[in-house]
Amino acid sequence: MPNYSNGTATEEIELVASGIPELDELLNGGYVRGRTYLVQGVSGTGKSLLGQHFLRAGLDREETVVYIHGEESRDDILVNAARLGIDIQDAEFLDIGPGTDFFAEDRSYNLVEATEVESERFTQDIKQVIEDVDPSRILVDPITQLQYVERDEYQYRKRLQSLIRFLRDRQVTTVATRTHNRNGASRTTHDDFESLSDGVVDLYLDERERRIAVPKHRGLGQVDGTHGLEIRDHGIEVYPQTIPKHGDRTFDPELIPTGHESLDGLLGGGIERGTVSFISGPTGIGKSTTGARSLSGVVEDGGTALGYLFEESIDQFVHRSEALGLPISEMRAQGSLVLTETEPLVRSAEEFDQHVLNQVDEHAPDAVFVDGLSGYQTSLQGDDRRLVRRLHGLTRVLKDRGIAVIITDEADRLTGIPEATSTNTSYIADNIVFLTYVEVGGELDRAIGVVKKRLGDFDSRFHRFSIESGAGLVIEGPFDNVRGIMGGSSTRRVPDGSNRTTNES
Repeated sequence: MPNYSNGTATEEIELVASGIPELDELLNGGYVRGRTYLVQGVSGTGKSLLGQHFLRAGLDREETVVYIHGEESRDDILVNAARLGIDIQDAEFLDIGPGTDFFAEDRSYNLVEATEVESERFTQDIKQVIEDVDPSRILVDPITQLQYVERDEYQYRKRLQSLIRFLRDRQVTTVATRTHNRNGASRTTHDDFESLSDGVVDLYLDERERRIAVPKHRGLGQVDGTHGLEIRDHGIEVYPQTIPKHGDRTFDPELIPTGHESLDGLLGGGIERGTVSFISGPTGIGKSTTGARSLSGVVEDGGTALGYLFEESIDQFVHRSEALGLPISEMRAQGSLVLTETEPLVRSAEEFDQHVLNQVDEHAPDAVFVDGLSGYQTSLQGDDRRLVRRLHGLTRVLKDRGIAVIITDEADRLTGIPEATSTNTSYIADNIVFLTYVEVGGELDRAIGVVKKRLGDFDSRFHRFSIESGAGLVIEGPFDNVRGIMGGSSTRRVPDGSNRTTNES
């Protein structure tokens, strides 16, 4: 007989830890006790490993857990899990895969089809272990092992519905895995488990990176979008997107001087707390040196700064900066400047963001320096749209904490300013300092100018500058009689009061 409900909600939600705290964050607290979840992705994405974290979390809470497996033996599962520091040997194991006798013997069935015999055997085995062990958690790895023995889609769906209801009635939290082909389709034609599941976790893998997403979570909802995932020596690490939370912080545009009189003059006294400044220009022009000069100014003013180096080692950065007269080693020794060397091909943008925020919590810096944006973009595999979203999230969180953010950005042209930033990130910037080359009178000069400043006055003229050993950044007078620097084709105005110009490039 069908069951009828009066529409009154009687179930209270009890959260169950997934074993990965950051995944719990994406699930808005964790799995829900007694419900069923599907973890799916192509081969090698970490589906089994994610389920093993789930079982280990149960064992840590002295719960009884069951591992139902069909593709690997118990011994292989334990060895592979132990290599990543996950001990699940106290779990109850049920092997529903074909044994060696399936290959070695010529088994025959009378009167009934083989699929019916196998299906009933699986059902009875699963029912028996659940009744005998009374587990709190079950991992079915993979769920398609049940699918293979059903004669048709209708019978498979009925079996799934029956299994899910049986587990839910006993308040067993279940995680099941399913493998997709590289084209995104499941390996078999029956595809009902996703719709029957209370939640779905998608894992992605291509030649460049791993990602994780939660597209569905009944009752609690989820954090949308894709997020960073890494498999390291101790298992799976998940790195959620950095999403700013808008609070009631009062904006305080306090100026932070760079310690360089001429640079401060261009910037109207310095950069403000809670702003983002881009230092843009072609390769080799002095962007990192200008950024290092700004960091030194923060420390000289009694502040603390964090620097993240994407494009050179710490030793190289320190050596080059000190050759230009900046006491970087002394600042690091006193703890007022913390440098981190970052490899973009090893860390995802989300992992980098989390590392920065952890160090911000530890050091409470006045400024954060990212050198440079192209390395950050490499960790996103060149996706400009994702770059803008991730960078916006990180910088917004830092701005809300009153931290000045300084980012170096590579321009693709030696002369002129075709665009203020190399990607569509200019709206993120409160300040843009642009460095470029300009040909004047047959000679190649360097020019520095402020092309954007949201707060306060600034010097809108381009100035000559040079990078000199022992002196560092040397800013000279403006190009008073030169026009067209931003266009890349400079002209010199004739100094006789007329409007005549001469082409210099």
